[in-house]
Amino acid sequence: MNHPTCVRAVVSGRVQGVWYRGWTVQTAQGMGLAGWVRNLSDGRVEAVFMGDAATVEAMLAACRQGPPSAWVSAIEVEPWSELPGHGFHQRPTF
Repeated sequence: MNHPTCVRAVVSGRVQGVWYRGWTVQTAQGMGLAGWVRNLSDGRVEAVFMGDAATVEAMLAACRQGPPSAWVSAIEVEPWSELPGHGFHQRPTF
């Protein structure tokens, strides 16, 4: 069995008020990933994705585009050890 990959991603750009979180929830659920997404008070979006490595990479590639009205200027990715549990959901702004 493959060990799941878990990463934290912080997305910068025009990513709040453009349905980025809702799009992330839909996309991640469609890919079968576990994790969560939330707005940060500084205007960025933070997400944790857990799943097989190829699917996590595909999600990160999708996040570099985002929904049609978003504009992503940067995405920082780091390994994450805090397992998110089952399912993918939206968290309150942090």
